[in-house]
Amino acid sequence: MPRSVNAVASKARRKKILKAAKGYYGKRKNVYTVAKNVMEKGLQYKYVSRKLKKREYRALWIVRINAAVREEGLTYSEFINKLNQKGITLDRKMLADLAMNEPESFKKLVASVK
Repeated sequence: MPRSVNAVASKARRKKILKAAKGYYGKRKNVYTVAKNVMEKGLQYKYVSRKLKKREYRALWIVRINAAVREEGLTYSEFINKLNQKGITLDRKMLADLAMNEPESFKKLVASVK
C-alpha cells in the first residue's frame, strides 16, 4: 500500500499562515517557518494587548471621574464609597461618560451622594 500524505491539508495550513503574514518585511512574509514564528508572537501580543486595553480604559475612567468629583469637593475614593453605601450601581464607564458629556447630571448625582 502506498504511503498516504495529506498534502491538501498541509498546504492549506501553510497557506493560511502565509496569508496572515502578508505585509510583513523580508522573509517574514514568504518563508513558512519564519512566518509561523512571527504570527505566533503576534497573536501573543494581540492577546496581551486585549487585557492591557481594558486596564488602560479603566484607569482613564477613574482619572476622569476623579477630576470631575474634585470640582465638587470630594475625592474619587470617597465618592465611590458613598455610591456603594447608597446602593447606586453605576459602573466607572458610565460615570466617566456622565462626567464628560453631561456635567449637570453628574453634579446632581454627586449632590445626592454627599
